[in-house]
Amino acid sequence: MNKTILFLFLLPIIFLGFSSQEAWSQIPTRLRVIEASNVGATIDPSLKELHGQLSSLFKYTSYRLLRDERLHLRLNQTTVLPVHPGRSIEITPLKFQANTAELRVKIKRERTEILDAQVRLPPGRTVLIGGPKHGEGVVILAFSSLF
Repeated sequence: MNKTILFLFLLPIIFLGFSSQEAWSQIPTRLRVIEASNVGATIDPSLKELHGQLSSLFKYTSYRLLRDERLHLRLNQTTVLPVHPGRSIEITPLKFQANTAELRVKIKRERTEILDAQVRLPPGRTVLIGGPKHGEGVVILAFSSLF
C-alpha cells in the first residue's frame, strides 16, 4: 500500500520533469524572409516594426515579406525550409543556454551552400542576416526569439 502511494506521488513529479525537459529542448523562433531592393519605395505593412532596424543596416528603399514562419526548433536537429524552387534554408540550433540560442543558418541553391552563418539570438530580440541576390534585390533573414 505504501509503495503504491509513493509511486502515485512520484509519478506526477517524474512526468513534470520529462515534460519540462521536452519544453526546454524546443526553441520557439520566428523567421521572416524579406526581399530588399531599390525598386520603388514601399515597405510591407507587416514589416513596420523592423523598418528602423532594416534601414539602419541595409541601404534599400523597398522591403517585401516573402515568408513568415513560426518554428519550434530542437537542439542539434536541422529544420529545412524550401523557400524557392531549388533553394532552401537550413536552421540548426547548436546551443540554448542563459536564454540565448545559437543557430547555424545555411542557404542552399540546389546542393551548393551560398550562405553559412552562425547567429546568437537573445530573448525578445530580432537578428537580421543579409543573404543572396533575389529578383531585383537581396534576401534578408529576420530571426526573432519567441522565448
